[in-house]
Amino acid sequence: MDARQAELLAQADAHDLGRRLRSIRVARGLTQGEVVGDTMSVAYLSRLETGARRPTVKALVALAARLDVSIDSLLAAEPGQDPDEVRLALDYAELALESGEPAEAAQHLHTALSRVDDVAGTGMRERAKLLHARSLEASGREDDAIIELETLLEDSTVSGVSRIKAGIALSRIHRETGDLGRAITCGEDVLSQLSAAGLDASDEAVQLSVTVAAAYFERGDTAHAVRLCSKAIAQAETLDSPRARASAYWNASVMQANRGDIVAAVPLAERALSLLSEGQDARNLARLRTEVGRLQLELDPPAVDEARENLTRAVTEMEWSSASPTDRAWTLLGLARAAYLSGELEQARDLIGEVEVTSSGHAPLAEAEALTLAGRTCAAEGRMDEAATFYQQAVLRLSAIGADKAAAQLWFDLASLLESVDLAEAARDAYRRAAASTGLRTRTTVVSPTRV
Repeated sequence: MDARQAELLAQADAHDLGRRLRSIRVARGLTQGEVVGDTMSVAYLSRLETGARRPTVKALVALAARLDVSIDSLLAAEPGQDPDEVRLALDYAELALESGEPAEAAQHLHTALSRVDDVAGTGMRERAKLLHARSLEASGREDDAIIELETLLEDSTVSGVSRIKAGIALSRIHRETGDLGRAITCGEDVLSQLSAAGLDASDEAVQLSVTVAAAYFERGDTAHAVRLCSKAIAQAETLDSPRARASAYWNASVMQANRGDIVAAVPLAERALSLLSEGQDARNLARLRTEVGRLQLELDPPAVDEARENLTRAVTEMEWSSASPTDRAWTLLGLARAAYLSGELEQARDLIGEVEVTSSGHAPLAEAEALTLAGRTCAAEGRMDEAATFYQQAVLRLSAIGADKAAAQLWFDLASLLESVDLAEAARDAYRRAAASTGLRTRTTVVSPTRV
């Protein structure tokens, strides 16, 4: 320690210095015992952290070494100049997001964003922006999240890994909000940049590839989507990354399911679930449990008990994760379907009501499916007029959704259900909409040339 640092120590406020010591220790994930080792007693460090004592020169030098920080960072007079305090605020924000508390995360992010420019060059500004976008999405502000992510990607100084993470989030949000063209374009732009920079062999790059593949699939480009997913799986296997492999298997499962091969889809999804369970990504683990549960309900015969177990666990995990209203709505819809298939119609209706409240406009396709299921519950009890009303409400809700593969399937289902309640014209229109959503159009009549 030099003379300047010794003077700063003599003038330092013991409480501020103690708070800084504790913040850095917590950010490092260390206990007091792990920090002190054999250099001092735990009781002494405890008194330092509470501000009851000011450390000696020797003690401060030892603590800086044990915490792997500079002495100047421990003595910083301005909190905004202390990278460890910013890092701690970001850690708290991420923890709040994983715990399903976007409002609390926003408070920590406000603190971090107000100071992050003072610690440029540490990568924390990029992390703060990414977490801010996650916070906006978790709060149902998808448009604001998109703007934040686009701004991040426009910054040429953003690192490769942060660029991939932003690309994944942006492509996924565009896909989930129905803008498949933008989901593909933005994802491929980032992939192209990564390939040019030699950064395409990474965990995050695999996740971005399968995110783009999913958008292609939903747009109807099945063959290309499957090829992309197959390449991603091969790349993930070479990386030996559980997270990357889980992402690739997950998306491959979704594609097989949408192609109608549920028997092939279920083991892929279960493999992804097993791999993802090795990590700590609460939101994606819960979403994958939902996907597995929904697939199990599609089996012939449906595996209702296993599906209900997965969906119930997903609901619990989503309560303390950063799951979005869309995630929660689809999970509740899965449970409602499980109840319907079990003959528990009253419980199914209660869950359908929760879908509507939880989605609140964020998941219109889930809302349309919920209304369709509500009609099925009425039909199962012989209340055909009420069933017809619910089916017509589902038609109205579905009419506001852009044409895609998922909407096509629901239009087709609705057509058959509308026929069952003698709404023939509405059924014919639903069949036409199902065809249009898959890309089919009426051909122009070709007039045969007149023979001379």
